Amino acid sequence: MAVVRGAAKPHDRRIHLLAAVEHAASVVLAQLDVGEKQSEVALFQPLLDDIDLTGTVVTSDALHTQREHAEYLVSRRRAHYIVIVKGNQKKLHAQLGAQPWAEIPLQDRTRDTGHGRREIRRLKVVTVNGLLFPHAAQALQLKRRRTHPKTGKTTVKTVYAVTDLAAHQAAPAQLAALPDTGRPDTVPPSGGQGYSSPSTYDIDKPATASAARSVSLPRG
Repeated sequence: MAVVRGAAKPHDRRIHLLAAVEHAASVVLAQLDVGEKQSEVALFQPLLDDIDLTGTVVTSDALHTQREHAEYLVSRRRAHYIVIVKGNQKKLHAQLGAQPWAEIPLQDRTRDTGHGRREIRRLKVVTVNGLLFPHAAQALQLKRRRTHPKTGKTTVKTVYAVTDLAAHQAAPAQLAALPDTGRPDTVPPSGGQGYSSPSTYDIDKPATASAARSVSLPRG
């Protein structure tokens, strides 16, 4: 899902749009105006209702890590999900933090340079029974080591996520290639404002193949 903020409507109300964007092509598929008395969470399903999600993986930021969203995607839309887990799911976050990550081998490592910093990402994935989230099959731990090239300051952040994809459906390298919802992709709308987003990916191909299509939901 994407949110755009910045432009103004009559009476100085700031526009707050929630949008779905195809990740690979950065094409906006749908968008809704989030009213002053509405929330993004309530618009998650209406935004996606008219998009064909069959066989895709939907990613979103922690705000949309909601049990009803997971049920909607898997049970009703025949889609899959990967979601970031933070404080709004305290028990799940604690469960993920308690996994024996030190004993789990590193499964993917990537380097990236951009936004004025250097970043190394290390991914570990493990199948866990009884995760406290609907349909969840695997837990992910992503460690980001970021270094500012000018100051030399380095920070390390650990991010947890869960997915309903089983190990045979998506290899760690495929999961690592999905949009990092903790650092959303940016898609400029016509007004020039930025979106940050969740996404969807086709997973009809086996785990040895790369994901085919993605849909991002920018958020502002």
